[in-house]
Amino acid sequence: MSPPLQSLVRYDNPTVVGSSADKGKGAKNRAAKKGPLPPVEQKSGVTQTEDILNSILPPREWTESGQLWVQYVSSTPATRLDVINLQEKLDQQLQQRQARETGIDPVREELYSQCFDELIRQVTINSAERGLLLLRVRDEMRMAIAAYQTLYESSIAFGMRKALMTEQGKGEMESHITTMEGQIKDLERQVCCSCMHKLVRQQNSECGSAWLHG
Repeated sequence: MSPPLQSLVRYDNPTVVGSSADKGKGAKNRAAKKGPLPPVEQKSGVTQTEDILNSILPPREWTESGQLWVQYVSSTPATRLDVINLQEKLDQQLQQRQARETGIDPVREELYSQCFDELIRQVTINSAERGLLLLRVRDEMRMAIAAYQTLYESSIAFGMRKALMTEQGKGEMESHITTMEGQIKDLERQVCCSCMHKLVRQQNSECGSAWLHG
């Protein structure tokens, strides 16, 4: 697995925790230890903040050159300059990755999600309660967006089915029109032949009458 891409979330420097063979064991141990978010009153100080941050923003793991690397989210408080730099990085990434300004765009969604996660990190360090509340807001927003995306995809699929049905019906109608036009031409030929026969009989009858009276 290659190193993770650059993120707007601020992380500490990555550290080596073992070989790639220990990845499954380490992940299993961390999964066993992982539980619900710790109560704010349970701990105090840096340890409590780090536990909450790691629960909100889990550490990133990857293997490189046979070694297992882990990178934890930073617990360093953000300054006013950090917030300004975050805004500049967001605008820069939106431009570099050519994110669309309107409509559904995965790139823009990913970048704004990273920006919101970084804001949650900054707020959580100063106030764990506000950070946990922002976490609820973030999760609710993601569920709403997922529901809208599912509805959008369903509407697209319904539209495609209707378009295919219309196209199929159009082909059947064109075939029916071709058949009816052929039948009309046959009827026109039959009418024409009938008129010709009638005209010939009429002419023969007139010629016969003229010969008898002559």
